[in-house]
Amino acid sequence: QIQLVESGGGLVQPGGSLRLSCAASGDIFSINAMGWYRQAPGNQRVLVAVITRAGTTTYADSVKGRFTLSRDNARNTVYLQMNSLKPEDTNVYYCNSKTAPPVVYDYWGQGTKVTVSS
Repeated sequence: QIQLVESGGGLVQPGGSLRLSCAASGDIFSINAMGWYRQAPGNQRVLVAVITRAGTTTYADSVKGRFTLSRDNARNTVYLQMNSLKPEDTNVYYCNSKTAPPVVYDYWGQGTKVTVSS
């Protein structure tokens, strides 16, 4: 089992910045990738950014150049630095971790609300 605790959401004006944090605990050695998804009401949860155990990072096209995903291995924590925020970035953001194949398990945080509004 993996537990994920998120922090850092809130209200920010367009063009502003926020940093989300996600700390993992439990069976952390089974984690193969960690990242963030977001979900608007009535929509599916979609990938924002993910980093693999090997350090490869992937971003959604909509956030490339604005968001940066990083990790602190000593703290088992990933950070999502969000700059140049737009109203369309308003969502609930969920931290995710995945175990390695052949059986991939998804674990989710509780979600943190990000609102971009003037």
